[in-house]
Amino acid sequence: MTVVPGENIDETVALAALSSQDVYDPERADQECCERVVINISGLRFETQLKTLAQFPATLLGDPRKRMRFFDPLRNEYFFDRNRPSFDAILYYYQSGGRLRRPVNVPVDIFMEEIKFYELGEEVIENFKEDEGFIKEEERPLPDNEFQRQVWLLFEYPESSGPARGIAIVSVMVILISIVIFCLETLPEFREDNNRLPEDHVAVNGTAPEKKPNPFTDPFFIVETLCIIWFSFELLVRFLACPSKPAFFKNIMNTIDIVAIMPYFITLGLELAEHQGNGQQAMSLAILRVIRLVRVFRIFKLSRHSKGLQILGKTLQASMRELGLLIFFLFIGVILFSSAVYFAETDDPDSGFSSIPDAFWWAVVSMTTVGYGDMCPVTIGGKIVGSLCAIAGVLTIALPVPVIVSNFNYFYHRETEHEEQFQYTHVTCGQQQQQPSSFGEFKNSDSKPSLAKSEYTDSDDFDPAIKYTNCSPAHKAYTGKLTDV
Repeated sequence: MTVVPGENIDETVALAALSSQDVYDPERADQECCERVVINISGLRFETQLKTLAQFPATLLGDPRKRMRFFDPLRNEYFFDRNRPSFDAILYYYQSGGRLRRPVNVPVDIFMEEIKFYELGEEVIENFKEDEGFIKEEERPLPDNEFQRQVWLLFEYPESSGPARGIAIVSVMVILISIVIFCLETLPEFREDNNRLPEDHVAVNGTAPEKKPNPFTDPFFIVETLCIIWFSFELLVRFLACPSKPAFFKNIMNTIDIVAIMPYFITLGLELAEHQGNGQQAMSLAILRVIRLVRVFRIFKLSRHSKGLQILGKTLQASMRELGLLIFFLFIGVILFSSAVYFAETDDPDSGFSSIPDAFWWAVVSMTTVGYGDMCPVTIGGKIVGSLCAIAGVLTIALPVPVIVSNFNYFYHRETEHEEQFQYTHVTCGQQQQQPSSFGEFKNSDSKPSLAKSEYTDSDDFDPAIKYTNCSPAHKAYTGKLTDV
């Protein structure tokens, strides 16, 4: 790469040299310049060979017709009012035959805009994102049927349209009502007496024993039934409208939806069996307690409508290695310090550490700096072990935390950038954007419809060179005589 000093060329000399031409021909001008071309990037001039640019004829610089709009006939050079540090890497892409490396002093978003402007191609953009550590967004297919596609967008993508947002709000309200009912029914004033008297029990005065109230008339049960009707309807509609049934069951969110409604039907079956006298009460109560506990997982249904919970889930998924390392460190520390405190306290009759497994609890609450105080060492040796346990716990927990925080910041900033780009493109692009059909549907170049988050934020269906052009319309399609300048 050669950088040519930016001295001014006398306009009269340039006009005299080109006065014999009636129509400007960029290809002939390039040949007259010994197969070399001068590119001016915001005042910094680069000189390279035409055959270097011709290696990629589909790009902006490789196609003579595309780069013609940026030609300055007075200076006999191509002028681009673009980012100068980025062009070093862009020109190296041509010189190296396709290797693209971002300069360290150029931000990722700016360099991405330069790649799009010079039309290096979607494959280059995908490879660049992969090299920079971006997580590739999977393309989410849409159903082929028009009505089925609209229903799928309506229930699966709240950001696709106004009615979809309304359904999402209703779903969130039903989830919150279900969680509130789950908590309120455990209050003492609302809790019904589950201790049923034996069937053969007869009161002293000969009256029949008091029967258990009918659960089907309970207001909490009625509200719970209405919530389950909505959850079941929503799940059934999404299942019937989904583009792939196997992929539907592989989605963790759909699994949570199924688990959220199963306790109701199991409880309903047990209650019906109990009223018919076909079930054992003790076994039914034990099963009901476990099933009712599963209802608390309905709170995870909010993650379908909460960006924050989705970011947290992605953070935990990306940090599984660090979380496993944290648990492994805690496991080693618990074994070491529980053994040490047991042998340090074994000679004290007032010690609460009767065995090493009993000391596991103390080691866990000490390493996590909780310190309940229900178990504590009383000897000097035990106190020394406890001090070391607390210090080691702080260091052990602090080591993987920065990596987890970094992952959270990455997903958080990526989500906020997508939202900002989505708002910006809708405000500024106007008619230049790709127009969605009903319910926010987008179609790619293939016949199979699909939807990706990037399609909400990017609008690249128009020519990037036209979008970012810095030359006047006269230079954009110059076919007049040089004497007209």
